[in-house]
Amino acid sequence: MLGPVILAASRSDRMRRLISAAPVTKQVVDRFIPGETVDDIVPIVEELTARGLELTMDVVGEDITTPGQAAAARDAYLELVGRLEDLDLGEKVEMSVKLSMFGQALEGGHELALANVRPVVEAAAAIGTTVTLDAEDHTTLDSMFAVHEELRKDFPQTGCVIQAYLFRTEADARRLAESGSRVRLVKGAYKEPAEVAHQNKHEIDKAYVRVLRTLMDGEGYPMIGSHDPRLISIGQELARKAGRKLDEYEFQMLYGIRGDEHLRLAAEGHRMRVYTAYGTDWYGYFMRRLAEKPANLRFFARSMISKG
Repeated sequence: MLGPVILAASRSDRMRRLISAAPVTKQVVDRFIPGETVDDIVPIVEELTARGLELTMDVVGEDITTPGQAAAARDAYLELVGRLEDLDLGEKVEMSVKLSMFGQALEGGHELALANVRPVVEAAAAIGTTVTLDAEDHTTLDSMFAVHEELRKDFPQTGCVIQAYLFRTEADARRLAESGSRVRLVKGAYKEPAEVAHQNKHEIDKAYVRVLRTLMDGEGYPMIGSHDPRLISIGQELARKAGRKLDEYEFQMLYGIRGDEHLRLAAEGHRMRVYTAYGTDWYGYFMRRLAEKPANLRFFARSMISKG
């Protein structure tokens, strides 16, 4: 029940100032966001890949208000690509991008976001990896899917994200499953109105399974974005029924959540990719992690009480 309240707070400047100023906040944020710079994050990449895990990297930041900020976001990803090239890890480390960071919400935002993200996708391909376009709130999705389709003309491995709680997603999944694209399925982490999205957890879970079945039965590469043990088991069973080999789908989970499960799945031979965010503009990302799961909020509250 607190999820919508927390998501509303993620857009509040007052709450941003209050939480950011709390002395304990950084210690708690570090659980989910292990660094602010590329130099901070490289040891994390090396450690996780050495343990048999794969990663998708996210430079956090969404509230872009000028073309200059969008260009700076592009350059931050290009800097990341340069460091990944030095590590020579290929597809073991990909990148996730939010088009809002690349100027999608600005005047002429669709064209601006496409122009800014294309060099990142090109650079990723040049070092043997790829980029996944993250899904944001429902008003941005038509633009995101159009950018995805355009990028795939030259870089067919470019991925995208779909969100089970949206009513539109089952149709999106059918379209994407036929195209052979890489698709990450998540439950959804934005505050959406009842006109466009399921509001009940049970209905969201049922929609997740329906969409995942479509992806598994299709021609694309499904990426199961969930920490839910039941959905993970269902994903394994759907993959088995679809005749998929272990390298024909993957699991994805967030850095800092269920780390033992990351290692268990990898030890069983599954591709297990850890969504790892870094950067200074962490507030929106952090608040959505709290909203997604009550345990995350309890962890934060206990830390505030014990250390504040």
